[in-house]
Amino acid sequence: MKILILSDIHANRVALETVLKDAGKVDKVWCLGDVVGYGPEPNECIEILRNMNLLCLAGNHDWAVLDKLDLDDFNPDARHAALWTREVLSPANFNWLIKLPERVPIQMDEITLIHGSPQHPIWEYVATPAVACVNFDYFETPICFIGHTHVPVIYRYHTENDTVSTELVPENEHFAFGPERMMINPGSVGQPRDGDPRSAYAIFDTDSMRLVHRRVDYDIARTQAKMHMAGLPERLIVRLSHGW
Repeated sequence: MKILILSDIHANRVALETVLKDAGKVDKVWCLGDVVGYGPEPNECIEILRNMNLLCLAGNHDWAVLDKLDLDDFNPDARHAALWTREVLSPANFNWLIKLPERVPIQMDEITLIHGSPQHPIWEYVATPAVACVNFDYFETPICFIGHTHVPVIYRYHTENDTVSTELVPENEHFAFGPERMMINPGSVGQPRDGDPRSAYAIFDTDSMRLVHRRVDYDIARTQAKMHMAGLPERLIVRLSHGW
């Protein structure tokens, strides 16, 4: 089975549609959360996903829009975007968003899916080997896919000395999992933060248990124009050009 793995779309429909076209035909889509927040087209992104064979998790920005997190914990730009999204989100899409689980609803034999971290699925950032090392105690499968940081990365757990190593996810190269347990972040569709403004995603082949990480250019200016029309913060608009 061919599975498309997405994360952190952030209401960027132009990026999402570009990724879907680039990925081609897949059997299923896994989305690791943060469908909305920051971007200008939350309804459109949700409606695209609702029409797919989809497993989608909740992220912290999804919860912020739903008023399930304290907006005082967000920076002013993120708070502005969350409040704007609340105003424009349709009732049907609000109800879809509120049903998203924190974890994959059925534990799979080989894979765990999380937005933030296995320890704190919604909010914790796994951005260092030290944080990753602690989190290997909070899931049992060989592989865990995470999002939230918007940065593609692989964390490998080494049982012989209880340490974690970090490596970049190779672009356009199929690689096999293991032998170590791994946490893998495919990066962000709608707001990359690794200095590369291209959308990031992954394709997982469950038959061969191999993964390929991809990047694709999208029409950033088109998304930025939509953000200007919506009155979203300038900093959120500018950062798309730089991938930070």
